[in-house]
Amino acid sequence: MGKTLLLYHGSPQVVREPLFGAGKLTNDFGLGFYCTENLELAKEWAVTSMQSGFANRYALKADNLRILDLNGAGYNVLNWMAVLIEHRVFPIRVPVARKAKYYLIENFGVNVNAFDLIKGYRADDSYYDFASAFLNNSITVDQLFRAMHLGKLGEQIVLKSPFAFSNIRFDGFEFADKDIYYSKRKVRDDEANRNYLDILEREDDGLYIQDIMRGGIKNNDPRIPGNISE
Repeated sequence: MGKTLLLYHGSPQVVREPLFGAGKLTNDFGLGFYCTENLELAKEWAVTSMQSGFANRYALKADNLRILDLNGAGYNVLNWMAVLIEHRVFPIRVPVARKAKYYLIENFGVNVNAFDLIKGYRADDSYYDFASAFLNNSITVDQLFRAMHLGKLGEQIVLKSPFAFSNIRFDGFEFADKDIYYSKRKVRDDEANRNYLDILEREDDGLYIQDIMRGGIKNNDPRIPGNISE
């Protein structure tokens, strides 16, 4: 029997047939169908303060898929960061941030479109702000690494190719009540923000993005922390 993943997609709607080419180019890993293996997270991601949603359930045949695991061995926090800033829109608050964006993509970037499936953490709410602070030279790479462990960051799985879409099958849905799951999402976000302030209060003599660029630091440098799952 082949390997089958049970996935959930949080949405305001029931999505019986995921469509290749739909969605937003400015999501974390670009255009794709965003899921998670965690039902509770899918329900959190499905709701807003004003609207309940659905955790759509799917079975994905994953045997022959080309999979990029940004949380796996061989990748570090700046690989994830480079993929993120290539697709998301970040504010440029200081001049160095514009150069930093291109430096990270050139030296730490990963071609996500060469894969059928991407695994990696989601830059939800606070985590987007932490990544923005690093890009704008406000926190070090070690502070970024520690910040990414706050509030139980959720892993997402993204279908990227027509082949991946041809291997997914709808298997039902569960209702996500906004009165329950928006509160859970907010608690997670508030916890991350509180702990982030503690990180900022500690002295840190690590590498800022400007130091990384000035030193010509590349992807295999031991001073760069490992992937976020470590």
